[in-house]
Amino acid sequence: MGVNCILKVLFAINWLFVKLIIKNNNNFLKNCKFGIFKNNKKMKKKAIAFFIIFYGLVNAQEMLPNVELKTLSNSTISTQKIASENELIIISLWATWCVPCKNELDAVSELYQDWIDETNVTYYAVSIDDSRTSNRIRPMVNGKDWEFEILLDENSDLKRAFGVSTVPFTVIIKNQKIVYKHMGYTPGYEEELYAELIKHSN
Repeated sequence: MGVNCILKVLFAINWLFVKLIIKNNNNFLKNCKFGIFKNNKKMKKKAIAFFIIFYGLVNAQEMLPNVELKTLSNSTISTQKIASENELIIISLWATWCVPCKNELDAVSELYQDWIDETNVTYYAVSIDDSRTSNRIRPMVNGKDWEFEILLDENSDLKRAFGVSTVPFTVIIKNQKIVYKHMGYTPGYEEELYAELIKHSN
């Protein structure tokens, strides 16, 4: 399940909870197992305030973290620069030791030219391989028919900035703002990614 989907589920649960407080105040508070809101207007107000804040967090678009990355030619480029040069981009974190990552990149590679034609997207596959496995990146890329950009996050700075613990992790960025996040890969996921691209390409 994508990060966006999880947030939407949490938002729905939170909204139902606040609705119960507002519409069924007396009965709900009497029967509440914990009784923390019983006859407590301040706590009720805090719950409503929490809902408003949570709603804002769920719907707010995050700015892309500005992190320095390396290219395969050992030059440096920032995420801010690539986002400022392209209206719509995808960043996918991957690693040479991650089988689902490679499956995702292979699947995207087959569709990438069509995606460019339809949405003008630029795709960046950012490797999080460290010094122990980074020597595998170039041979693997050379053996693949990947036409998208390969970048290196050798110290996992971007991975930490995204706040993720595992890969693959994919984001869509439009006008330097993150509009979509997804963790993991299962066959066919590229169709969901394409649908999100279409949604944000207009």
